Amino acid sequence: MQPLVINVADLSQTATRLWWPMLRIGGFIATAPLVSASAVPARVRIVMTLALVVLIAPLAPQPVNLSIFSGSGFLAAIQEMLIGIAIGMVVQMAFEALTLAGQTAAMTMGLGFATLVDPQHGANTTVVGQLFMVFATLIYLAVNGHLVLLGALANSFQTLPIGAPNIDKNFLWAVATWGASIFETGLLIALPAVIALVIVNMALGVVTRAAPQLNLFGVGFPITMMAGYFVLFVGSDGIMVGISSLIHNSLVAAAALVSPGPAGVP
Repeated sequence: MQPLVINVADLSQTATRLWWPMLRIGGFIATAPLVSASAVPARVRIVMTLALVVLIAPLAPQPVNLSIFSGSGFLAAIQEMLIGIAIGMVVQMAFEALTLAGQTAAMTMGLGFATLVDPQHGANTTVVGQLFMVFATLIYLAVNGHLVLLGALANSFQTLPIGAPNIDKNFLWAVATWGASIFETGLLIALPAVIALVIVNMALGVVTRAAPQLNLFGVGFPITMMAGYFVLFVGSDGIMVGISSLIHNSLVAAAALVSPGPAGVP
């Protein structure tokens, strides 16, 4: 019977080969849509991270003369985590913008008190915001957005090599610009409902001024709520188009972030 021989040098090389991809993939899992939800147990996220590391690590070029226990290795580790966080956060911001749009519409139509527990954040969210999140999740899965995002993550190891100075002002500016534009798009999705409800409130104000005996809170609240339901129902096609465009643009932005050349947004 041959004795079991363990080569410490091979173990060290294998650990180093898995260490660098694990940092980037771990940051990605921490911010990517669905998998970063508080409802997903930490053990599940750890298993997903390790599974992706085993699959992607053989395809990732390894840095040369970069020690884990060195100053440059520490800075490289921080950079790897930031890259993974940025890739997942670009798409996650689209979902956050839709939550903001739903909350804005709900507050305008008087449904700010109607909240549900959002599994994505582990906190209470208005029902309209939760409705937008459900629509966005279904569209995200229907267009295989999770596969597109995983493809961008795997491609990032080729375009943004481990240990190279990948995070520069263009990279940071692309993420910041996308964050600003994404929340602007979310507000534009809620804008038609908000404008319609403002017109309804102005009409109620004129009616109350003409007939002071009417109770504004007793009459205006149900009218505003029903008008909000009607606007959401009539404008559902436009809302779905806006959500689909938002998800598509976020996936394009994630791919552009790791594309060769200066990082940019669509």
